[in-house]
Amino acid sequence: MTTVDSGRQPGAELLTWLSALRALSSAATSAADLQHVLDQVADTARTLLGFDFCGVLTPDPAGESLVITGWSGLSADYVEHVNTDRPVRLDGGSPSKQAFQSGRPVAIRDIAGEPEFTPWGGVAREQGYRAIVCVPLIAGAEVLGTLNGYYTPVHTFTDYEIERLALLANHAAIALTSARRLDQLRQLNESLREQRDALTRSEQIHERLLAVTLRSGGLSGVAAVLAELIGRPVLIDDARNVVLAIAGDDAALPNATWRAAAVVEPPTSSAPVPVTGPDDDARYCVSIARLGDDATAARIWFPATESELDAMSVRAVEHASMVISLELLRMRTAAEVEHRLRGELLADLLGGGSVISEQVLQRAQRLGHDLTRPHVLIVGALSIAGEPAESRIYQRSLSLVGDLVRPYAPRPLSAMHRGNIVTMWPITEDEPGRAIGSGDAAAALVQRAMGSVARNVDATVTVSADPVDSTPSYAEAYRTAKGALDIALRAGRTNTVVQLADLGVVGLLLQLEDSSQLAAFARRTLGPLLDYDSSHHTDLLDTLRTYFACRNDRNRTASALHIHPNTVTQRLRRVEQLCGVELAEPSTTLQFSAALTVHDVATAG
Repeated sequence: MTTVDSGRQPGAELLTWLSALRALSSAATSAADLQHVLDQVADTARTLLGFDFCGVLTPDPAGESLVITGWSGLSADYVEHVNTDRPVRLDGGSPSKQAFQSGRPVAIRDIAGEPEFTPWGGVAREQGYRAIVCVPLIAGAEVLGTLNGYYTPVHTFTDYEIERLALLANHAAIALTSARRLDQLRQLNESLREQRDALTRSEQIHERLLAVTLRSGGLSGVAAVLAELIGRPVLIDDARNVVLAIAGDDAALPNATWRAAAVVEPPTSSAPVPVTGPDDDARYCVSIARLGDDATAARIWFPATESELDAMSVRAVEHASMVISLELLRMRTAAEVEHRLRGELLADLLGGGSVISEQVLQRAQRLGHDLTRPHVLIVGALSIAGEPAESRIYQRSLSLVGDLVRPYAPRPLSAMHRGNIVTMWPITEDEPGRAIGSGDAAAALVQRAMGSVARNVDATVTVSADPVDSTPSYAEAYRTAKGALDIALRAGRTNTVVQLADLGVVGLLLQLEDSSQLAAFARRTLGPLLDYDSSHHTDLLDTLRTYFACRNDRNRTASALHIHPNTVTQRLRRVEQLCGVELAEPSTTLQFSAALTVHDVATAG
């Protein structure tokens, strides 16, 4: 068995992974049957991660048990015994069942010490393994099964090992979804072949539509072929009414307003159905293309006429729906890999050493980024009604930012980093029309793209003050911009671009080269109050914060805190006594309000 050499350079290991994942993706979209893809998933995991055995478990047709449907290294007897005599029931306590139902990895260093593994102890000894790790195969919102790795000796699984297996499982789930779609497409072709009179044309429809994807014709090519097959113009859009492709006379197709107002009942198949519009006139038909989670991936629109589509035209639309699903899945897979690679590059730059290595420079260059130019750091956050947005909203927003930066050369680097969308935008003025010469202008573009993900989403971004051109500067600029973003959000500033200059003295504090100085400033100023509140269970710090927010008005402070004004006075006197200051002094107000503001973000980034 070939395994990845842990002594290889990171770049060599990355190339090995990319090559293996590329082979897996090719198998999933090839003529290979589903069993072959399942076996290749197991073999890829065993080859890349060095397991002694690997297996893929998926639910049986009844949905009551998990059975081994793909394996590498496991004996045929073991597979037969488990599937026939010792099935992994979904109402039991096996690690595979736990991973499948929880959607989280489960690892056992020694099965001999696990009572719940007793039913499989005999076959495990025959096969010869002691340690097992199970990770779920997740595609969208659906858990397809589990990918299991087995070691002969007792083995303690590290977080790093589990993360690598989970990363492979993500790609494997996408490959399995694609393989299943192709399997469904083949089954549909088989049913068509049973129709003697329609056999030839049905095959031609399939071959023409699938050929479009094989020659990278994209959705526009699919739309053009479908329009020719059914003799009507075709429009393909997504669930947000964004047009993906048009073929034929667009004047005969529904506009964005009509499509947004149309009542589209979720159909049970991809067969086209008439749609009622805002004027109660069913002038168009629609077919829904879905991905594995049954969500609407795309919609095919075309005019409804007096003459209904014949059986072969209906089949053509159904074929097109399937091919569109495959094409969108391919595009999604490519986008996910691209986002992951750019995220890893960004993480290396923001957390790396003092010098950008030649390897990092080459990685960046292959992805279209020129790190020899100065950049500005833009950090963005999304919120809905003042609350942080969900991760899926961030992913959709990141895709929109990716669409924004793609035409620029050199290309800005944008990825998720520690829960925010971070963009490194090159600042240059020697390529008019292809570059941005101002950090403000770049931040405004990013903020607009992030906010366009939905009407009720607010996008707030901050931008570093000056262009930076080295790894330490990148890390420092990120820390500064992230701190400014946190402060702006805590102050309720959303749906805007924030500059350090907007934050006054706090902005100056955030630019300290040593972030520990910021923490020290807050601690030095507020230390007596923090200690007193901790030991006496009082609220002096919150009282002071509210007092400043109420513009030093004690009555308003009392009302905000629901206490008597005399109590506010007593607490403020205690603050003055503990800190040896007079709150009436403007310099004291400035110092303490700044310290309060940076208290929670002193270590931002």
